[in-house]
Amino acid sequence: MKKILSLLTVLCLLFTMTAALAENALPEELDIRALIWKYDDTYGSTVRVAMDKWVQYYAEEMGIKINFQMYDAADDMAKQIESATILTSEKPDFVIINLAEVTNGQVLVDMFQAADIPFLFYNKQPAEDTTQEVLVDTGTIFIGTLARQAGDMQGEILADMYAKDPGIDLNGDGVLQYVMLMGEPQNDEAIARSRYSVETAIEKGLKLEQIGQTLVCNWDQAQAQDAINAVWAANPDGAIEVIFANNDMMGLGAVAALNGYGWNTGREGDPSVVIIGVDAVDSALESIKTGGMTATVQQDGDAMGKANIRIAINGALGREWLDGTEYTYTDDPYHCIRIPYAKITEVQ
Repeated sequence: MKKILSLLTVLCLLFTMTAALAENALPEELDIRALIWKYDDTYGSTVRVAMDKWVQYYAEEMGIKINFQMYDAADDMAKQIESATILTSEKPDFVIINLAEVTNGQVLVDMFQAADIPFLFYNKQPAEDTTQEVLVDTGTIFIGTLARQAGDMQGEILADMYAKDPGIDLNGDGVLQYVMLMGEPQNDEAIARSRYSVETAIEKGLKLEQIGQTLVCNWDQAQAQDAINAVWAANPDGAIEVIFANNDMMGLGAVAALNGYGWNTGREGDPSVVIIGVDAVDSALESIKTGGMTATVQQDGDAMGKANIRIAINGALGREWLDGTEYTYTDDPYHCIRIPYAKITEVQ
């Protein structure tokens, strides 16, 4: 009788172990898709390249095949919805979402929940008035940056520059006259960068005065160039002393505009204004090196791409979002991780 009980105990243990192994077993393949805001966004391109790289890395590390495909919305929400409609019929294991319009996250949420397809959002955070429905109620995760940190760093950069060289106050009136180039009016990142770049500089002891209204340029270089040309025409020859740009592409647009007036050329003796961007894209780093832009705040595209893929794999496998990762949640009212920024004021 004891032998029978021992045998039954062993069989129960084996059954339990087998069930646990089966539960943790990896599939042979995963199908992950990504809806991209627009392919020709320079920073976004670094994230796309990173996602491709980390898909290959994790596929090899885990010993599975990961099919990965991205869809370009070309800054068109209707086109992104069309792509989402295709995905709901093809039923991939997971969808990574970079919103074309931050106010329209609910549309995609409804589609993917109805199709029982898990998803996450990254980079462009769903608008604040949609947070409850899009992020909290769905239990999904947002991967991004701390919205105000880039603005804080821009303000800190300006304060440090002024402490080292008060001559950036070109007219010597003790007040820095600035122009604000904003990404999108309803984008949390753009709102925070625009606000905290100025507030932090003031907290650091600077006096600032805005020239005209905030210029919404939709993250676009050409729009920023046109905007600065218009402002410069009304405020020529040094009336502008600082340009805050929510991203580097708008900062480069400002450089292009000013170059037309002989400013920020990098040539010895030519005048310049302070231009501070965000992203640290290669063209901006080169511009800093050659005397066009002044500084930028680095947004780490590789780190964001890595997080997107690693956490998407967990989502596709039905695991907890951060299972087996080095990430930690922030104190947001929803699942969220933040990729840190870094200041860049010199380029070798």
